[in-house]
Amino acid sequence: MVNRLTSIPLLGRDGLVKATKITLLNANYLLSKLKPHYKIMYTNKNDRCAHEFILDARPFHDSAGIEAIDIAKRLQDYGFHAPTMSWPVPNTLMIEPTESESKEELDRFVDALVSIRQEIRDIEEGKAPRQGNVLKMSPHPIGDIISGDGESGAKWDRPYTREQAAYPLPWLKEKKFWPSVARVDDGE
Repeated sequence: MVNRLTSIPLLGRDGLVKATKITLLNANYLLSKLKPHYKIMYTNKNDRCAHEFILDARPFHDSAGIEAIDIAKRLQDYGFHAPTMSWPVPNTLMIEPTESESKEELDRFVDALVSIRQEIRDIEEGKAPRQGNVLKMSPHPIGDIISGDGESGAKWDRPYTREQAAYPLPWLKEKKFWPSVARVDDGE
């Protein structure tokens, strides 16, 4: 992978302009797809962003007991590394796609966040518990999923299925990146 500072001279003026335009396009594409599902902070007067935008998870604290960290951990089950968390605003996620992301990858990311929003909605509507739900218990490493005993040695006793934990979207059955460990207690 080429360092960004190294890639700027390699791109040249025209390449840098093109990469910047694609980055802006990618960020605004994601913003437009996620805006119906999440509160987005700090858009301009045209409801657009620059190369990044902030997804606000703060409303979910009261409605479902969900924090940005829960969304970030759950994204691992979908095969994504978490975006920047709680900066510059606490309990938010900063979404910052690069110019190298394909439309397919952007769409997979949108599908994951929309699916996570539905999981939050299930908690809000009482279909899933506020504690011990698929978000609070994520990520789900393969050791917890494949055996009857999981890492802790206990039987599967969660209020959701192994399938919901490991394969929340169909494409994950073909393209799954497994988190290596379960959730570790966060420092408070």
